[in-house]
Amino acid sequence: MIDRTYLRENPEEVREALDNRGADVDIDEFLELDERWRDLKARGDELRHERNQVTKRIGKLVADKKEEEKEEAIQESKELKSQLREVEIEAEELKDELEERMLEIPQIPHESVPLGVDERHNVEDRRWGFDDLRELPADVTPHYELGEEMDIIDEERGAKTTGAGFYFLKGDGARLEHALVQFMMDIHREQGYVDLFPPVPVKSESMRGTGQLPKFADDAYRLGGSNEEDYEDDDLWLCPTAEVPVTNMYADDILLSDDLPLKHQAYTPNFRREAGEHGTETRGIVRVHQFNKVELVNFVEPEDSYDRLEGLLDEAEEVLRRLDLPYRILELCTGDLTFASAKTYDIEVWAPGDDMEEGPEQGGRWLEVSSASNFEDFQARRAGLRYRPERHESAEYLHTLNASGLALPRVMVAILEYYQNEDGTVTIPEALRPYMGGQEVIEGHEKVGESALGAGERE
Repeated sequence: MIDRTYLRENPEEVREALDNRGADVDIDEFLELDERWRDLKARGDELRHERNQVTKRIGKLVADKKEEEKEEAIQESKELKSQLREVEIEAEELKDELEERMLEIPQIPHESVPLGVDERHNVEDRRWGFDDLRELPADVTPHYELGEEMDIIDEERGAKTTGAGFYFLKGDGARLEHALVQFMMDIHREQGYVDLFPPVPVKSESMRGTGQLPKFADDAYRLGGSNEEDYEDDDLWLCPTAEVPVTNMYADDILLSDDLPLKHQAYTPNFRREAGEHGTETRGIVRVHQFNKVELVNFVEPEDSYDRLEGLLDEAEEVLRRLDLPYRILELCTGDLTFASAKTYDIEVWAPGDDMEEGPEQGGRWLEVSSASNFEDFQARRAGLRYRPERHESAEYLHTLNASGLALPRVMVAILEYYQNEDGTVTIPEALRPYMGGQEVIEGHEKVGESALGAGERE
């Protein structure tokens, strides 16, 4: 969350920043509640002081054996106590309301973020890999058709066992995804990341700490209850991203400056109720409810966070560079930032199988495979992430950053389409071959069951 003192002292700056994000937040109403709460706190201090004075007076009256005046003072003390209790109850109720409202206020964008309403105003920073493209088939088969023909992606049986938006990877499709996980983690280990294997269920408190709750409750899978029902701090949700457990593993801890920067990587399955869009966006494995991902999470000192953001972006890009997959970098505008982010770069890989209006001039479409974000102290304030600059100094909030390193289904889509051959096979990127026992080409598998009868040969 943002700093309440900063909001109180700089309301116009906060109002402008939130307007730039397109956030609908009533700052004036919040400030009125905050002023009322501070008035109540001040009134409570006054009442406590008056009661203390009366208590001292009662002691003197007892010593002086002034019974009548003592009884009057005792009655006055009771009245002050009653007034104080009423003030404290109202102040506590206002405090809870203010805290809930603070949880709904998004992050303030960094001054370097371009202004814009939505993704149309994101700024392309650069492209990589388009100067030396491999030769593609005259007509690239979209991954969802190719995966079905090769029998390495089975959406139909995934929907049968679990529902729409879930799928099976089979044979070389599953092997390719396993290879990608190990490949990515080996790269990031070289970059100084410490491996984690976090729990998949996460508490509401953890979801709130990274900003998923309360705003994105409808997008999450809740265990043991409806998303519409009230939830408690210890209720469980399926992990929407490893960012949640990894960031919160240090919740309410105090790290030391010697610990920072702290870099963790974690592979997890992730679960989201992706609504998707009509048409090709909902076909295949581009937008699904369960997907695998390697997540990179950084904890740094505040003065280092923007240099670290550039480094984090480069670390995520390295995966695509070694796979020799063309991609571009976007700097997100204010209106397209996520709730908790102060600044974000998107990495979008090129998938040539489906022509989209917003795709590159070579055809195909862009697929986001990572968002590298600096949250500054936004998550740290929500989760209680602090560090001591020096051992003898007071603890301060640190800065958190993360990026996908990378989201696997869309990397898989890019490989199946970009490394596709005229004969319907797929060349395995050279960097992945050691992870697949030296295999160079995916040729597909024979289908099984009666559904395979009459399927014919791939052309």
